[in-house]
Amino acid sequence: MKFYSNAQKFILLTMVVLLFSACGYKPSSKYAREVLGRKISTDVVISAQDPENTVVIKDAVDAALVEIFHTSLTSRKYADTHLTIVLDPPSYTPIQYNADGFVIAYRATIVLRITRESKDSKKHYVSQGTYDFSVLPNAVFTDQERFDAIKYGSAKAISSFIAQVSAEGSRKK
Repeated sequence: MKFYSNAQKFILLTMVVLLFSACGYKPSSKYAREVLGRKISTDVVISAQDPENTVVIKDAVDAALVEIFHTSLTSRKYADTHLTIVLDPPSYTPIQYNADGFVIAYRATIVLRITRESKDSKKHYVSQGTYDFSVLPNAVFTDQERFDAIKYGSAKAISSFIAQVSAEGSRKK
């Protein structure tokens, strides 16, 4: 019986702490939604160097907007905000060598240049994402490894953009 009363006290204490600590909390997506609006359109400038990765980036941006901001994707003429995204050429830097001096791991750096246009403003953002991957010693990395590096690095760059927009929204308050 003593355990039951201690459990009740713990639950009550937990509820009180949660009640007082949650006062005024707003998720960052709410701040970002205030900046971006409810209806968003996106364009990704097709890279002549990496046309297949442009589609991956567009899909990743659209998925992030729907999942994180809970917004609607629409055509440009109905949108509150339009995002234009340009992928800079990815860079690959060796980050690990084996005992024989061969590269066995690379870091892909993906830079997205994003322009946010709304009815009353236009703002430019630069967001960066990285992705580390390993390769066999003395081997050139494959197209699949390069494709995955751009995909995952772009996802991190999009997260960086979301953080920038959320911070901008929180400063407006």
